[in-house]
Amino acid sequence: MYSVTKKIDFCYGHRLLDYDGICKHPHGHNAVAEIEVCTNTLDGRNMVCDFSDIKRVVKGWIDTTLDHQMILRRDDPLVKPLQDLGEPIFLVDSNPTVELIAKTIYDQTKHAGFNVVRVTVWETPTSFATFSGD
Repeated sequence: MYSVTKKIDFCYGHRLLDYDGICKHPHGHNAVAEIEVCTNTLDGRNMVCDFSDIKRVVKGWIDTTLDHQMILRRDDPLVKPLQDLGEPIFLVDSNPTVELIAKTIYDQTKHAGFNVVRVTVWETPTSFATFSGD
């Protein structure tokens, strides 16, 4: 099996509800997503896929959907005040953990037609979460 991995940098803010640590407060991260795509056979260019295709499609989605967004649970009390201020928000159904963000990027990459096998999101230089397909 062949695979390629593209790294994509983005920034986001979030907080965790029903959590008893410091992440219950609004804060931000400079994240790095690693998108791994695989295949058993290379294409006519002798590639798994072109890195620029991953960049154009997946980074394009991250840039318009997650980058510099406050990622919040739909029932977070901060949603309404931030919306009233016109602040950029991305809403999710459960706590916006790095695990959920990795799965969200995985799902979007799969939906875009890539044979994605793994998405790892580095929340800090020493902490990351990975979502792998079935």
